[in-house]
Amino acid sequence: MAARPTWQGHLRLSLVSCPVALYTATSRSGEVHFNMLHKKTHNRIRMIPTDPELGPIERSDIVKGFEISKDHYVVVTQDEIDNVRLESTRTIDIDRFVDESEIDRLYWNDPYYLVPDGKVAVEAFSVIREAMEKAGKIALGRVVMHQRERLLAMEPRDRGLLAYTLRTHDEVRDPADVFGDIPAVRPDKGMIDIAARIIDQKAGDFDPSDFKDHYENALRDLIKAKQKAHGKTVAVEAPQEAEVIDLMEALRRSLGQKGGAGKKPAAHKKAPAKKRA
Repeated sequence: MAARPTWQGHLRLSLVSCPVALYTATSRSGEVHFNMLHKKTHNRIRMIPTDPELGPIERSDIVKGFEISKDHYVVVTQDEIDNVRLESTRTIDIDRFVDESEIDRLYWNDPYYLVPDGKVAVEAFSVIREAMEKAGKIALGRVVMHQRERLLAMEPRDRGLLAYTLRTHDEVRDPADVFGDIPAVRPDKGMIDIAARIIDQKAGDFDPSDFKDHYENALRDLIKAKQKAHGKTVAVEAPQEAEVIDLMEALRRSLGQKGGAGKKPAAHKKAPAKKRA
């Protein structure tokens, strides 16, 4: 496998365990990234660590500190951090199975692929995977990545396992803190009916290839235009501002538009089982 694993260790279900590797399931290699340059020389800028009293310093002289009060720190060395080891540092121990519906979407975080690490691990990995598929539930375990312990949700996917890190309770804000300020209103029933018909018009299947990053594409177009203009300023067409009109009129116009975002499902066709995005 060409990619480097994010984490390597063991997967354990009760007394059965095997070596595994965790790979990121998403990629950002296609994103537009900018470098910081000097506006006149166009030389790439180097970030030099600087002490307010000593001036520029070597990176080897930098240590980590936790601020306990204003300008007062507890200094911790990398060796001391490395010595803080939990069992989940090297082992994903499956300790619970839950229904997928029990996990609020707010808690789902980053996706990973979990695979056996080496040919010797395949048999034990397959036993755990098949048992998980038979259970039909989400397996929960813990793993330490990037100096943080994360709850991991795992489920069978093809010949491997799809794993998601889950946010902790403290990381998720209470929706009431934000939604509580929304006034309680009773929308017009006619407007709701029209909006429902618009939704029905736009009903279709989920195909991730249909969704493009328009902002990313616009940045690439800008870069190409600047390339052709040899670095000179180029004009970029501003997007059309949304027209402010009567709400009912806007709904009626929307209903009259042809062509939804996706193909409308055939009549009497059984809807496919919902999958988590």
